[in-house]
Amino acid sequence: MKRRDLIRHILQNGCVFVREGGKHSVFLNPLLQRTSTVPRHSEINDYLAKKICTDLGILPP
Repeated sequence: MKRRDLIRHILQNGCVFVREGGKHSVFLNPLLQRTSTVPRHSEINDYLAKKICTDLGILPP
C-alpha cells in the first residue's frame, strides 16, 4: 500500500497528525487517545498498515 493512501485513510477516519519523528510520522486518534507511527517509506506492507489502523482504533483500508 502506498504511504499517502494510508495517511489519507487515517485522516479521513478522524485521526490527526501530531509530529514528525526521525523516521516516522506520529498520528493520534483524539476520541480514543491512541497513537501510532507511520514509517516514511513509499510502500508500506499491508500487514503493517492493518496493525497501524488497529493501534489507532479504526477499520483497516
